Order: sequence, then C-alpha cells, then structure tokens
Amino acid sequence: MNKIALLCISGLLLSACSSPNGKSTDESWTKQMAADSSLDIVKEKALQIVKAGFNAGDGYSEVWIRDYNTFITVATKVHPHQIIKDQLLIFFQLQEADGNIADGFVTKASMKGGVSDYYSITNELAPPYAGHKNTVETDQETSLIQAVYKYVKATGDTAFLDTLVGTTSVKQRMAQALDFLMKHRYNEKYGLLWGATTADWGDVQPEHDWGVHLDENSHLAIDIYDNAMFLIALDNFMEIVPEEAATWKPIRKQFATNTMKYLWDDQHEKFIPHLYLTTSPFDSSIDENKIYYHGGTATAIEANLLTKDQIKTSLDKMIANVKASGAATIGLTLYPTYPEGSFKNKGMHPYGYQNGGDWTWFGGRMIQQLVKNGFEKEAYEQIQPMLERVIVNNGFFEWYTKDNKPKGSGTFRGEAGVLYDAITLLQEHKK
Repeated sequence: MNKIALLCISGLLLSACSSPNGKSTDESWTKQMAADSSLDIVKEKALQIVKAGFNAGDGYSEVWIRDYNTFITVATKVHPHQIIKDQLLIFFQLQEADGNIADGFVTKASMKGGVSDYYSITNELAPPYAGHKNTVETDQETSLIQAVYKYVKATGDTAFLDTLVGTTSVKQRMAQALDFLMKHRYNEKYGLLWGATTADWGDVQPEHDWGVHLDENSHLAIDIYDNAMFLIALDNFMEIVPEEAATWKPIRKQFATNTMKYLWDDQHEKFIPHLYLTTSPFDSSIDENKIYYHGGTATAIEANLLTKDQIKTSLDKMIANVKASGAATIGLTLYPTYPEGSFKNKGMHPYGYQNGGDWTWFGGRMIQQLVKNGFEKEAYEQIQPMLERVIVNNGFFEWYTKDNKPKGSGTFRGEAGVLYDAITLLQEHKK
C-alpha cells in the first residue's frame, strides 16, 4: 500500500480520499483492507518474534506475566503446548502462601551472585527459579488468570485446570489469587481494589527514583485499570471454572457498579485518573482530572463497562488527544501529560515512558475492542500507523516517542501479541 493510501485510510489526507463529486470513499475500506499486505507481513513478524522465546523482549531477562498474558495466544501457534503450560506453572509454583503472584521470574543460573533482594521469591516447588514482585501494581494475579483463560480457549486443554501444583490444582490456585486481592487489596469504603499511584496502567510511582515498591511514602489510590483487569479476570475465571460462578458473580456485579459509580466522570465522559484513599502525591497546581487515560479506558471496554455510544466517544477523545499532542497513534498512554518533575523517575518526563509514551501494547488492545464492538472501519483506520512503524523499524518496539521514534526493547513480544490478535480479529470479521 502506498503512502497516499495509508494517509487516506488514517484520515490524514482527506482531500486525496474523496471522489470527484466530493463524497467520501469510506465504503471502500474493506477492499483496501483485503489488498493490504501489511496485515499479513506484521502477523508473520509477530509469529517469528514470539517463536524466539518467552521473555518480554531483548531488554528483559524475565518472563513477565503482564506481558505473557498478551502474547500467549500467539505462543500457542508456534510453541509446543507443554512448554507454554510449563511457563504458566512456574508462576503458580512461585505463588506465595497468601495467594499473591509474582511479576516475573528468571532462572537462578542466569543471576550473578544467586538470589538477590530483587529476585527474592523462591519456592521448593520451583527450585531453578527466582521471582520478583513490583508491589505498586495490582495486576499480576489478574494477568495470570487471563493468561490461563487464553491458553485454555486457544487449545481446548481444560485438563490443565486440574493440574496439581504441589497438592493444589491450578483452578484452586487461581481462586487463591483472587482471594489475595479481596483480602489484601480491597477497599471496604468504595468496594474496589487499590494500588499505588501510577500513570494509567504503569508500574512506576512518583515518590521514588525507581518507583516499583510500596512503602511508607506511597500514596494509595483506586484506578480504572486495576479494577477493569479484575473484572476481566472474573469473567474469564467463571467461564472456564463455572462451579465458582456462584461465589464470584455477585462480586463481579458489585465491582462493575462501583467502578462506574466512583471512577466514571459522567459530565466529561471519561474515567478519573485516581480516587485517593488519603492524599495525592502531585502538586496542587495539577488538575489531574483533565488527564485522559487511554490504556485504562481500553481495558474498561474489554471489561464490558461502557456502552457503544461511550466507546465511540472514548475513541473520538483518543483521536483528538493524538492530534493535540502530535503523537502517532491512539496507543498514547495519556493526555495531557503530567508536568516535568511530577515523577522522581527521570524516565517519566512528559511524553517519556508511561507518561505519554506511545505504546502499541495498549493501543492494540483498543483496536481489538473496536472490532469486537462493531467499529471495524475505525479499527482498521487506527491500526494503520501501528502496522507501518513495525514495518519501517523492522521490529516490535516497547514504546515510541511523540515523534514516533522507537524506544526500549526491539523485540517486545507484548506488542507483537496484541497486534497479531487485533489483525486476526479484523481478518476473521471480514471473512
């Protein structure tokens, strides 16, 4: 597809996209998609990247559950299913007594000096491995449950749920992970889960130079991403372990109601960034409620929290944010950004990393939800710049700057996974 065609579909060159009588050629998008080789090119690249391993990318030695969750479906197409199960089982083998799940793991043999303060999670059930947990997050447990669900749906291997880890089955350990959230991350007042203050779905809090561990300086808050991930996990769990539905269905209903009651700003048709349990860590001059969270909104749509009209409004706001910021795609984490100095972590400057960086890892999830909710044309329009930069840069990069320069890992499997799934949804819908 030529550059004019790419600009035409993405709505950036309207003068070249009209017929002589001035009418839009929007109805031709399905023909354009059928002839668009970039879809299959990117899918094949994604398969090759995922085939090469399970760690998050070339910048990481760990297998991270929040990443694995987003490329496990692709992994089932290029890896023996036993190897995929083995990776999932390590997370359950490292599960701690209270039910919590580690962020990621490495082999002890790969670590210089053995177990460290960072890789401190060990278990006799997994002697070769050590794990770590970024405690500012509240998505490790829900990511693992979603990953198990995707594995089972992709393979039909329901027997995996009865696999014993120690003396406890996988499905029982999934329930224990949910119990951990209800016992240790549940706020009674609002009936929702809490975590540390981060930027949208991020794992960096503002109070520290690195910012991944809860301590006495952390500002606890409730946000849309954590609670939407919980709702998705509940839906997944009840579908593949239906005998648990009686326990979790009322909780699911409560969380959905409270999420919209406390986090949705009806006047501005958006989710508020944070509901603070005490105070905000940000300067009082920052009007945080003006900030729009792209990733959390996409996750909320996946959790079936928004109506079709609200999804369309959300997309319109994302597109407007992209135009106002000068970014390339709706993977823009948030807009406007937090001002310089809001985070002690130097990488969290405006339009850096998770403070307005452009992440296909979440933009691709929004594409998936657009297709699933009947916005196929819009999905095809918005995926175009994501596909183009994979081809131009010959790789799947972790994130992109405002001017579309690639940053971070150059083999980011999370991006490969979400794009593969998004493309597959588009292609299957039009068969």
